[in-house]
Amino acid sequence: MKKIILSALVLCAFSFNANAQKPELKLGAKAGLNVSSISGDGDSSSRTGFNVGVVAEYFVTEKFSIQPEILYSAQGAKYEFTEIINTGVGIPQRFTVKETMKLDYINVPIMAKYYVFDGLNVQAGPQIGFLASAKDGSVNIKDEMKSVDFSLNLGAGYELPMGVFFDARYNIGLTDVAKKVEGEKIKSKNGVFQVSVGYKF
Repeated sequence: MKKIILSALVLCAFSFNANAQKPELKLGAKAGLNVSSISGDGDSSSRTGFNVGVVAEYFVTEKFSIQPEILYSAQGAKYEFTEIINTGVGIPQRFTVKETMKLDYINVPIMAKYYVFDGLNVQAGPQIGFLASAKDGSVNIKDEMKSVDFSLNLGAGYELPMGVFFDARYNIGLTDVAKKVEGEKIKSKNGVFQVSVGYKF
């Protein structure tokens, strides 16, 4: 009988401990800054944009969690080119034209996070992006771009005990963002550095 009671007490203690450490779900929102570029055959510079959205962090263990997000992300790049205008009088005039390619996405990253200590974590995970709008200057070019973008996120973050958190990550584009032109593949992949701040409940 004593062995049965002792076994029952051990089982109850184990069950209580398991419940106390059960996985935890945190919901929150975040917003931040994007510095984006498009790699490819042409010369371009970065575009400054923003990201904003919601997050849900599910703790598998005390140190490891999975965090899916839904973010609106303003991406793209700036570029310039030389345009020659022949007026028919004198020497043709050369003008430098500067334009901004705006590619805005609804991104869904799924981040695996490992907490090194306290609130400091490292994170990595895949991301799928759905093209919301695409403009080259004032021209709508959405039909010329692929509607889905796949990428990989790498980064780090820190969360305060009060629920405020900070993230820094780099988004590495894995697929070309532009469609083929006359059967020719256009090399153009997204690259985005993101910093953001948010709050989890």
